[in-house]
Amino acid sequence: MTPATDLYHKRMLRRRFRVGFAGGVCLLLASCGVIVERDAPGHKLDVDEIADAVPRDEPRSRYGNPDSYTVLGKRYRTLKSSLGFEERGIASWYGKKFHGHKTSSGEIYDMYKMTAAHKHLPLPTYVKVTNLENGRDAILRVNDRGPFHDNRVIDLSYAAALKLGMVEKGTAFVQLSTVNNASIRLVSAARAKPPTDGHLSLYLQIGAFNERGNAQRLSEHVARYLPENIRIHEGNSSDSSVYRVQVGPIASVDLADRLVDSLFSLGINDHHFVSN
Repeated sequence: MTPATDLYHKRMLRRRFRVGFAGGVCLLLASCGVIVERDAPGHKLDVDEIADAVPRDEPRSRYGNPDSYTVLGKRYRTLKSSLGFEERGIASWYGKKFHGHKTSSGEIYDMYKMTAAHKHLPLPTYVKVTNLENGRDAILRVNDRGPFHDNRVIDLSYAAALKLGMVEKGTAFVQLSTVNNASIRLVSAARAKPPTDGHLSLYLQIGAFNERGNAQRLSEHVARYLPENIRIHEGNSSDSSVYRVQVGPIASVDLADRLVDSLFSLGINDHHFVSN
C-alpha cells in the first residue's frame, strides 16, 4: 500500500467516524443532508461552464495501482485494464473536507475539477458517468480510491456532482463506462435519457443460474425475509438459458441501502444493479 493510498484510507476512516458510520446505515442516511451542506464550498459554480474532462493517453500513476489493497479489513483488487468496463450503482461525492489533500494517485484533490474515486479502475482512467435519475452525464478522470461504503460504486468531485445534478441529494443512481480518445465522439453522441414516467427500472441482481430450480430456491428463500418483489428473469448466454434472480424495481437509494443490509444479514454479498 502506498503512502498516498494509506493517507486516503485514514481520511476515509475519519470521514466515516464524523458521519457516525459505526452507528449503521440508518444514521448515515439520516445525516446525509448535514453532510452535503457541510462539505459544499461557500459558493457555487456555474453549471453551464463546467467542462468535461478531456480523455488523453496517460501512463499509469506510480501510486495507487497495487495489485490489491485492504481497507477496513476488506481486500480490493485493481483491474489490469479498464477496456470495456461498465457498471451501474450508486454514486456519492466528496468536497471541501478533502480539498487540497493528496489522492491515492499522489495528485492533489481539487474539488473544482472533473475527477472521481473508484475502488478498482486503474489510475488514471477516464469514465463517462450518467445520472440515471435525470439523464445528465459527464466525463471524469478517475485519480483516487474509494468510496469504501459497501453500496457505492464511485465518489465524485464537487464539480462533477454539481454537473450531474446530485449535490443537494448527495447520492444518485448512475451508470459509468470507460472512455478514451477513440471513443469520445461516440460517447458524446450517446446521451442517456431519463425514464419518461419518472420511475427507474433498476433491479438488484442477487444470483444467476443455468437451472431454473436453483433460481427458484434462492427466490423463495429471500422472499421469506424481504417484502420487495423478487423475480426470475430468463435470458440467454452462450447458447444456454440463464435464470437471474432480481429484486426490485428499486426507485430510491434509501431502499437500495436497506435491501443491501437485509441481504447481507442473509449472507448474500454478491449482488449488482441491472436494468432490463
